[in-house]
Amino acid sequence: MPDVDPSQFRQLLGRYATGVAVVTANAPEGTPAGMTANSLTSVSLIPPLISICVDQSADMHRVLLQSEQFVLNLLATDQEMISRRFAGQHESRFEGIGYHLNHQGLVVLDGIIGHIECERYDTHDAGDHTIFIGKVTGGATAVGRPLLYYRGGYTELSDK
Repeated sequence: MPDVDPSQFRQLLGRYATGVAVVTANAPEGTPAGMTANSLTSVSLIPPLISICVDQSADMHRVLLQSEQFVLNLLATDQEMISRRFAGQHESRFEGIGYHLNHQGLVVLDGIIGHIECERYDTHDAGDHTIFIGKVTGGATAVGRPLLYYRGGYTELSDK
């Protein structure tokens, strides 16, 4: 059976609303690195595992392969600009973006509704992406509403 056309594939998956996160890690040279991700999925409760999918041509792919730990920063509705910044090509994605280092020295963005701290548990090649499995080791939540991605654009939850 032939593959579905890429534009149809995007339309089909565009009907599935996802949360928006920025995955951060420390690059081998010690500088913070990050990229927007909306492929975050819960994998297992015991042990606590999540997955994210990263394009093998992305700069962050190399960083995640070389880093033992990473953080998933769950964006709030007012953080669309941050999502766009970390999804695009910027010399310094962190310039002007508030963040701090947690007790493990990992980058946690300011103003998020939560963050998930992970150890790299496993990786799997999947087409032009790699599935990174992370074992959740900690994190925190805050009050706020999530930034969502739906049908090719950003949206938020309705109060209705």
